Amino acid sequence: MGFPSSPEIQLLYFGLFSMTYILTLMGNTAIACAVRGDRRLHTPMYIFLGNFSLLEICYVTSTVPNMLTNFLSSSKSISFVSCFAQFYFFFSFGCDEGFFLCIMAFDRYLAICRPLHYPHIMTKQLCAGLVIFGWSCGFILFITPVVLISQLPYCGPNIINHFMCDPVPLMMLSCSEDSTTQFIYSAFNSFFMIGTFLFILCSYALVILAVIRMPSAASKHKAFSTCASHLAVVVLFFGSIMVMYVSPGSRHPVEVQKIITLFYSVITPLCNPLIYSLRNKEMKAALRKVFGTEILFIKHKSNIIAN
Repeated sequence: MGFPSSPEIQLLYFGLFSMTYILTLMGNTAIACAVRGDRRLHTPMYIFLGNFSLLEICYVTSTVPNMLTNFLSSSKSISFVSCFAQFYFFFSFGCDEGFFLCIMAFDRYLAICRPLHYPHIMTKQLCAGLVIFGWSCGFILFITPVVLISQLPYCGPNIINHFMCDPVPLMMLSCSEDSTTQFIYSAFNSFFMIGTFLFILCSYALVILAVIRMPSAASKHKAFSTCASHLAVVVLFFGSIMVMYVSPGSRHPVEVQKIITLFYSVITPLCNPLIYSLRNKEMKAALRKVFGTEILFIKHKSNIIAN
């Protein structure tokens, strides 16, 4: 059903969310290109950040294009297989985001609390292993919830009052209330979300204690700046999904479900480049270098063609 409204309002939604989607793609692509193009950013911190940005692109692309299509379509339908494919990829990428936030917190802990041992611990092999771990875990873990919910009996009317195939409205469509599936799903979400959230908080509690002991005010400011940016992303990401998914049995009102889902699926990926990266001096310098060089190359090439 998406957001039921008049055709004029649907067009307004299409324009608004199209612009949001384009800005999200541009911001995260710029970060990934800067990390790849500037050798000074070929460090674990920025390698993880570049992968996180690529993950954000996959995350929004799993739902937003279909939502935009529905704004312009009169028949807002989706097949059973496509619905659960969207469910699987969206939540697998979301799960991977949580793991990458943990990995970045662990990296900052090592860099600030164990600076002398950092080069020996965070080797290229460990960095590559953490990247593979971050990308693959969500796809492995989310097979179970998708299979369980797909096996529920659906006998109609199969109307999803949402803009995506979210598990909460899907479970509400089932002909029989399966408390076992709901319990397993809630337990899975609680374990993942609370576990990763506590890991990040503990990592940053140790980081903050180490920063407080630093003698240099400049070092304190730089460390706190990095921590504040990361923690802002963590709060945005985990705050909304915990409200939505830890207790699906709470039956949030449909409109509230849509707003919460919209926040973490569309708004947060748009904000992340601004919060976490574009306020970073090294990142801004890399963006100017990479994209400034490309602009000069394009201008030089066009001048050659013109001559």
